[in-house]
Amino acid sequence: MKIIEYEDKYLEDVKDLLVELEEYLVSIDKDNLDQVHPEYRDKMAILDLEKVKNNNGKCYLAIQDNKVLGLIMGCILKYNEYDYLDYKCPKKGEITELIVSKKVRSKGIGNMLISKMEDYFKSVGCEYILVDVFAYNDIGINFYNKYGYHSRMYINIKKIG
Repeated sequence: MKIIEYEDKYLEDVKDLLVELEEYLVSIDKDNLDQVHPEYRDKMAILDLEKVKNNNGKCYLAIQDNKVLGLIMGCILKYNEYDYLDYKCPKKGEITELIVSKKVRSKGIGNMLISKMEDYFKSVGCEYILVDVFAYNDIGINFYNKYGYHSRMYINIKKIG
């Protein structure tokens, strides 16, 4: 197993992993709001990779036998002109995607990927790392908690119609 920076030749594997994650999120969504749109596979990877490119980010891939088994994407978050009014504005990175194929979970791949991204964020002077985790994704929440992440904000939802 090796961790490398994203290469275009792995785009189809990246698309497959993103679909695998989204299908999992759909399966655990108690609100039934998530979906895998017919265009998701072709568009989401491109959008994610553009976000990485445009925000001083990185995409790392876990490769074995020329196959992508996991990935992590992260960006450096930018503040707007008003953020300083109520926030100290330390430099922070954001993990935007972390996926390990269900076929190879619990083999340390997630650990390798998150360590690589944390090292990158440290190398560019980040003080904090943010990650959004779907509230119903207990596996993801437990994974991040194991690595010292904790909740700082909550988004609440109520159906009214």
